[in-house]
Amino acid sequence: MSVLIETERLVLREITLDDKEALFRLHADPIVQQYTGEPVVQSVEEIVQAIKGRISNYKRYGFGRWATILKSEQQCVGWAGLAYLPEFDEIDLGYRFLPEYWGLGIATEAARAILQYGFDTLKLEKIIAIAMKENAASINVMKKIGMKFDRLAPYEPGSKDAIWYSCTNKLIARDKSL
Repeated sequence: MSVLIETERLVLREITLDDKEALFRLHADPIVQQYTGEPVVQSVEEIVQAIKGRISNYKRYGFGRWATILKSEQQCVGWAGLAYLPEFDEIDLGYRFLPEYWGLGIATEAARAILQYGFDTLKLEKIIAIAMKENAASINVMKKIGMKFDRLAPYEPGSKDAIWYSCTNKLIARDKSL
């Protein structure tokens, strides 16, 4: 699978079925899932179905959530990327990593590169990001990459309000080091 985005420490590429064990480990971790609004995954088969959905999204939209490989370890440490949210008609930036890689700047590095890719390569006009109010680390990433507070609103019907951030192509500062 070809590399879509490469940064100093990371490679982002399409998720494949070969990533099922790493993604199962990620989505089966209750600490990882606590701020996602999603249940803990119970089986590798659930992940296989999710991966098939991701592959379908790559074909349908030309982008998706991408496996994030830490170059120094040559292993998948989570995912980051874009997703079309048809219920809002918005493109969402998201990221999820194994806890042992939290606090290392990986989410910020990946998210900054994804914004640049979204605006420069995909020619998107606007990208949003959504986090639960309690997820201070994710909100901090949104701020660090230049996104601006948009609103408090539910992410799903009946859910608690989430923090929405957004960024437009005109507002983002380009990082020429990528």
